[in-house]
Amino acid sequence: MIRAGLHGPFGPVALVEDAGRLIALEWGLAGPAETPLLAEGLRQLAAYFDRRLDRFDLPMDWGTGLHEAVRRAMADIPMGEVRTYGQIAKRVGAPAQAVGQACGANPLPILIPCHRVTGTNWFGGFSAPGGVETKAALLRHEGALLL
Repeated sequence: MIRAGLHGPFGPVALVEDAGRLIALEWGLAGPAETPLLAEGLRQLAAYFDRRLDRFDLPMDWGTGLHEAVRRAMADIPMGEVRTYGQIAKRVGAPAQAVGQACGANPLPILIPCHRVTGTNWFGGFSAPGGVETKAALLRHEGALLL
């Protein structure tokens, strides 16, 4: 596994590559990109932070089974919009609680936008440093209406 990172507006983030695909986004510092994939991933992250990119186009580990279905559903949520755990559950044919667990297990936050998934009458969680405050900051960054 190889790591490379940058300092973004929400703190330092690092991408992790293994076998030619991104397998994780970690919150913390890492060195410069040593592979074309990490260089492109950091370029796309910087463009997202600068509001010049609204969808990532990178080879990523999507997982399998329910995790893959939930991650692909999250990736389909347009920038600046949110979906509820229940809406994702209906789409993938699973209980909302299982969707919430799959969201929490997402190893590629931001790239696979789990921050765009909320509860019906509550904000939901977020596993990054800062928790829901970081989730809210990401949604504000994207122009999502927060009530």
